Amino acid sequence: MRVAAIDCGTNAVRLLIADVVDDRLTDVVRTMEIVRLGEGVDRTGMLSAAALERTRTALVRYAALIKDSKAVSVRMCATSASRDASNAQDFRDMVRGVLGVDPEVITGEQEAALSFLGAVKGLAAPGPYLVFDLGGGSTEFVTGTDTVEQAISMDIGCVRMTERHLHSDPPTADELAATEKDVTAAVDIALAAVPGRAARTLVGLAGTVTTVAALAHELPEYDSERIHHSEISRDAVTRVTAELLAMTVEQRLALPVMHPGRADVIGAGALIMRVIMERSGHDSVIASEHDILDGIAFGLAAG
Repeated sequence: MRVAAIDCGTNAVRLLIADVVDDRLTDVVRTMEIVRLGEGVDRTGMLSAAALERTRTALVRYAALIKDSKAVSVRMCATSASRDASNAQDFRDMVRGVLGVDPEVITGEQEAALSFLGAVKGLAAPGPYLVFDLGGGSTEFVTGTDTVEQAISMDIGCVRMTERHLHSDPPTADELAATEKDVTAAVDIALAAVPGRAARTLVGLAGTVTTVAALAHELPEYDSERIHHSEISRDAVTRVTAELLAMTVEQRLALPVMHPGRADVIGAGALIMRVIMERSGHDSVIASEHDILDGIAFGLAAG
């Protein structure tokens, strides 16, 4: 069964077209565009006209890929920014006009469940797992082994924290302290709600995690096969985070594994990742390239 899954978050919109056979996905197309849909939402409460147009342009391209692939089922899930925005109806109308389907503006808990499903299928490391999905506007925390047992979504993400606190280039000590205080409070609330400290394996999802993994492994270029299910120590994450936060955006852009649309927010994302590891007590994290997109695809195939 060939399906098309779209994940539209605060920072990026991503497409997976895949053939699903039993519990296996075979990628036909897996692509991403950074559209920064949630730009300014934390401050204004609205999706900007420019952000909606960037997203529409990406979806037009995705619609053509879906048509050419002859996918039999399409599902689009929209997450943090479209949950928070007062003009979310404009976003829904735009998506329906381009794709011919309504976007599902899912809750943080639904997002967490889909991310968990995508992350743990095929994972050799032992459960129970603490899975965190570090997005632009929010981070989801999920615990479980074969299925989700507990989940919570917190409004800490790389875009939201950058817009709220990190205004200098590179950020100042005071800005970093304010960010860490904000993030630590949210992470502690999450870990009180889900038993993440008792999990045997920590799994991290999304672009911040995979980019930090690429930097920790000192890859000469972004290589998803080498990153997927690779293990990164807490010491390595701490080192990479410090290096990123000491750089200007221009210096980050020069890193060979850095996506241009991530360079201005990766510092905040790495800081969130480091705090999660510190507060949960895990000495290492497994980076996964499979996440909510894969969960959406599996869900489509299951009907």
